[in-house]
Amino acid sequence: MDANENTLIGHITEVRAGGFGARLLSEEEGFRADSGVGGEIQRTGQVGAYVSIRLEASRILALVREVSGGSPGSAAGSAMRLVPLGEFNDKGGFSRGVRRYPVPGAEVHAAGPQEINAVFARTRSLRFNPGYLPNHPATGVYLDPSVLCARHFAILGQSGAGKSWTVASLIQRLLASSPKAHIILLDLHGEYCWRDRDGSLQSAFPPEATRAMDARELEIPYWLMSFAELVDLLIERDDPAASIQTAFLREAVFELKRRSASELGLEGVSIDAPMYFSLQEVYERFKEANEYRTDFGKTKGPLFGQFDEFLLKLGSRLHDVRYDFLLSPSRRNRSETLPGLLRDFVGLGEPHCQISVIDLSPVPFDVRPTVSAQIGRLAFEFNYWNPDRREFPILLVCEEAHAYIPRERATQYEGTRKSMERIAKEGRKYGVGLAVVSQRPQELSETVLSQCGSYICLRLSNPDDQAYVRKLVPEGEADLVEVLTTLGRGEALILGEAAPMPVRCQIFKPDPPPNSNDVDFHRAWNDAAEDLDIDAIVRRWWSQGR
Repeated sequence: MDANENTLIGHITEVRAGGFGARLLSEEEGFRADSGVGGEIQRTGQVGAYVSIRLEASRILALVREVSGGSPGSAAGSAMRLVPLGEFNDKGGFSRGVRRYPVPGAEVHAAGPQEINAVFARTRSLRFNPGYLPNHPATGVYLDPSVLCARHFAILGQSGAGKSWTVASLIQRLLASSPKAHIILLDLHGEYCWRDRDGSLQSAFPPEATRAMDARELEIPYWLMSFAELVDLLIERDDPAASIQTAFLREAVFELKRRSASELGLEGVSIDAPMYFSLQEVYERFKEANEYRTDFGKTKGPLFGQFDEFLLKLGSRLHDVRYDFLLSPSRRNRSETLPGLLRDFVGLGEPHCQISVIDLSPVPFDVRPTVSAQIGRLAFEFNYWNPDRREFPILLVCEEAHAYIPRERATQYEGTRKSMERIAKEGRKYGVGLAVVSQRPQELSETVLSQCGSYICLRLSNPDDQAYVRKLVPEGEADLVEVLTTLGRGEALILGEAAPMPVRCQIFKPDPPPNSNDVDFHRAWNDAAEDLDIDAIVRRWWSQGR
C-alpha cells in the first residue's frame, strides 16, 4: 500500500473473541466522509466495507457489520461493530481466523484493493471467478473449485433472489475453467435447456459442451432402483398392510433378480443390484397371493385381500402412458443395456459432453422425487465401482432439492432421502460432489446441509430460514447471516471452505441466461396477441410434450 495514502479512519475500543468494537475518528481528529485507497473512493465506515486493523506488525482484515451513534448528519465519532475475517502474516499472505488479537487503541484503516486482492492470491491461479465485491467492483472473487465441488455446497435463496441465475453462472464458469468437467444437472422446470416456439433447442450452456436429455427419453427404469426407492414408488407407508406388502415385494424382487444373475453367469446378487426383472411378473405374483384360496375355494389364503391397495396403485400406473418411461421402458428392458445408459448419463456417449442436463419437467409430479434420487444414486454407484474415480470426479447439481431430499420428519420419500444422504456423507471419498439448490432450507435434509462445506446464500427474508442457516455456518461467521435480507438479485454471501474468507459477492450475470425470468405481466397485458392456438395447446397437453 502507498505509504502516502492517509487511510486511518478510527480506533479499536473493544476486543472480544467473536468481534471487535471500534470508533470512527471525530471531526477534530480528521474524520473524512470519503476515504480513498488504491484509487477507489468509499464511504467511511459503510456497513459491508472492509477495514484493516493494525498494531505493530499485525494486520487483521475485518468487515463492518454495524454502525451507530455519531454526530447529527455525519458518521464522525460513530461506533462500529467489526467481524474479523482473517489476518495477514509478515509476508502479506492471508489466512482465515485470528491468532494475534489487537488491543484497544489499535488503528483501523480503510482496506484497499491491494490488501483485498492478497486474500485471493492463492485461489486466483485456479481461474474460477464467479463474481466481484460490490464495494470493490474492480476486485474479483476467486473460489477454489476443487474444495467447492468435492466437499459439497448449497445455494440457498428465496424465490426471485437469483438461484437459477447463480446456478447457470457458476456452471458456465466451471465449464470455462475446467474443459474436462463432468456435471449432471437435475432440471426440474426445464430452465437450463428448452425449446423456443419454433422448436429450436436453447441452452444456458455452450452447445458443444452440453447434452440435453428428456428424462423420459433417457429411460432410467424401475429395475435400476434400490429396494428402498421401489418401496417409496409402489407402497403407501400409511397403508395398514404396508409391512406385509414390503416383505412380499422384497421376496418377489429378490427371487427375480437372482434369476437374472444366473442368466448372466453370476453367483450371488444383492436386492439393490441394478438387474432387470419383470414388473408385470411382480404384479402377477401379488395378484395370485391376493386371490389365493384353499380347499376348493372355500378357505381364504393367508394373504387374501392384503394387496388390494398395492394392486390398484401399481395397475393404474402400468396402464398410464405417462409412466411408461419408468415402468414400461422400450429400450432399457435388459440388464445388458446398463452400460449404454451410464455412458449417456455421465457424458461419455456420442458426442462427449461436459454437462448432462436432465429435464425432469415432463415427468409426472408424484414420481419426480423418486426419479431424481435414482439419478443421484446412479452417479454415486457409478463412481463407487469405478477404479479410476479420482480421475473422473462427478458433480451432481440438484435443483429444488427440498422436493426430494426432505428433512427426516417427512417420511413420504424416506428411501430417496437416504440415497441422497449417502452421497452427502460418502461422496467425497468416491469423487462425487453434490450441489443442492433450495428456496426452503428448513425443508431440506439436515444431514445433507450439514455435510456441505460451502454455502452460497442469496436473499432470505424468512426469519426461520435465516436462523436455520445461522446454525449451519461456522460460529465465527454466524453474525454475517443478518445481511441476507439486504442482498440484491444475484448477490450472495459466500461462506465456508471454498472461499478464503466470508465474502459478499455479486454473481456475474450468466450469458446466456436460463429460461427463468419472471413473466412481465404489464408488458404482456399491453402487447399480447389477441388469440392463441388452443388446439396446439391441447395437443401438447395430450402428448405431455412441452
